[in-house]
Amino acid sequence: MSESQINLYYKNVTAEIIGSEHGITDAQLKTLAKKTSPLISRLNKERKVGKTPYRDLPHNMETIQKVKELTAKLKDQCENLVVLGIGGSALGNIALQTAINPYMHNLDDSQRHGPRLFVFDNIDPSQLASFLDWAGDKLDKTIFNVISKSGETAETAAQFLIIRRMLKDALGPKALKNHIVATTDPKQGTLRKIVNENQLPTLEVPDGVGGRFSVLSDVGLFSAAMCGIDIDSLLEGARDMDERVSTEDFYKNPAAINAAINYHFYNTGKRISVMMPYSFPLKDLADWYRQLWAESLGKAYALDGSEVHIGPTPVKALGTTDQHSQVQLYREGPNDKLFTFLQANNFDKDIKIGPAPDCAPELGFLVGKDLSALLNSEKMATEYALLQNKRPCLTVIFPQVNAYTVGQFIYLYEVTTSFAGALFGINPYDQPAVELGKDATFALMGKAGFEKLARQIKPLTALDGDFLV
Repeated sequence: MSESQINLYYKNVTAEIIGSEHGITDAQLKTLAKKTSPLISRLNKERKVGKTPYRDLPHNMETIQKVKELTAKLKDQCENLVVLGIGGSALGNIALQTAINPYMHNLDDSQRHGPRLFVFDNIDPSQLASFLDWAGDKLDKTIFNVISKSGETAETAAQFLIIRRMLKDALGPKALKNHIVATTDPKQGTLRKIVNENQLPTLEVPDGVGGRFSVLSDVGLFSAAMCGIDIDSLLEGARDMDERVSTEDFYKNPAAINAAINYHFYNTGKRISVMMPYSFPLKDLADWYRQLWAESLGKAYALDGSEVHIGPTPVKALGTTDQHSQVQLYREGPNDKLFTFLQANNFDKDIKIGPAPDCAPELGFLVGKDLSALLNSEKMATEYALLQNKRPCLTVIFPQVNAYTVGQFIYLYEVTTSFAGALFGINPYDQPAVELGKDATFALMGKAGFEKLARQIKPLTALDGDFLV
């Protein structure tokens, strides 16, 4: 499927296009190649000894078969699939569905190839209550996929306890094993204990794979397979990209080049990374990317223990929507951003623009053109405008948005993240700063063992009327 390969286009970050003050010169690119090339070999060796288990996920045929078997067992009895998870347990699921299934998937039976999908990655009571009011008389045809490695993530645990009570009240205690699939640690944890006690069907959160790297595992594959996505093609695309990002030729390795360019611009004052898809199906991949980039690369300490407080800030935008909300800032505001466009060359469906009314002949330039031509012209126009203001632009080109190319994109950016972490000299696989917020939530909700922290929090978070205006 070489004709379906996505490509990274990077000419528009070079000095040839935007000048040497803001663009990468030939000499700088050679320096970046010299610095990055040894890391390709290093990361390949780390992968072989099991230090980056996420890289082996597309090759795990046992996992794929287990997901397929469970899907075959459950799909015919499921009209609604509900994913309960947060962060990496949700964003990848959402991104796959938005990218590959039709926009009207949940509403139009003729466009749906599996159950309706609902992903609850938040705990807003109004949102969940609205869904539960709708789903209350449909529980016999609804399956809940609870995703949590430990089972103690407060948001997912709360959702699970609500659903557990609802299922038991409506369908009886034996209903749990017919309506809940738990994706969790294979051996231990609170959710595993609940699974064993209730004999729930399970899938596994792979060992050593952080949530933001887990979309190509059971975590993302189950909802994808249930909703009709071709997971074989998805993983084939990832395997294709695996080969490309493993090559030790820097100039043929898209992940190495992508990481090196991002590293260069971070160190030259462009510390904001804007991802702007010009394709609605790709919009939630930008959301997935934000977590991957922020949680992996935002670190206080380097591997050598030095204090660095490093990390590019990821921002998402959507073309053409955000041409009308953000491009004014992007062109005339501070030149502190690197832009990455996502461009689809072909669309699964297209629409011809209709005739103009007689009273508005000035609209004639649009008549008979494909809507896709307008969308991609808008992308080119925005890129041109940014380049006139010396703003560096990358483009990831999708020949078509499908399971195969989306699998390539996901794997490209996961490995780009590993390269970026190596260039920055930090650990891209942990997230120590997340823990304090989790512990503070436990404390405020009265969990045993967190009483001291609760006493520390309250003076800082209690409202002081003197400052309330």
